[in-house]
Amino acid sequence: MFTVTKYSGESEEQYALVTKQLKALIEDEPNRIANLANASALLNQFLKTINWVGFYLMDEGKEELVLGPFNGLPACVRIPFGKGVCGSAAQKRETLRVKDVREFPGHIACDSASLSEIVIPMIKEDKVIGVLDIDSPITNRFSDVDQRGLETFVQTLIPHI
Repeated sequence: MFTVTKYSGESEEQYALVTKQLKALIEDEPNRIANLANASALLNQFLKTINWVGFYLMDEGKEELVLGPFNGLPACVRIPFGKGVCGSAAQKRETLRVKDVREFPGHIACDSASLSEIVIPMIKEDKVIGVLDIDSPITNRFSDVDQRGLETFVQTLIPHI
């Protein structure tokens, strides 16, 4: 059974704990949608000062991402490769951390309250299978520690989707 945890200690310790909780939630579940939904809910409960967290998944046979499980307001359904922060992170195959989305060329504004964003690509067997996208209503919300912790979180999730 999963219980809500009050996270304390250093940020690195908190990320280690949330990743451990992710493992417990997904280790015996083969369904990728269930695992993505629980991962999104877990991050929504864990992260402070965010307004959207979720996944965009590769649409088979297309060069675009399609909305997957998320927590937050309704979102853009399809994002072409190379467009916006999500499409750019997927195309570049690297994490993008944007301090102020208003300064990101081609930013796709699904929620006008979002001011900063981090997107981590999910790569399995050398193919981009999707991205983890997190928005915040605060500029410069995401740190190096957040990036490392979220990249580890995604690496833990990938074998289960």
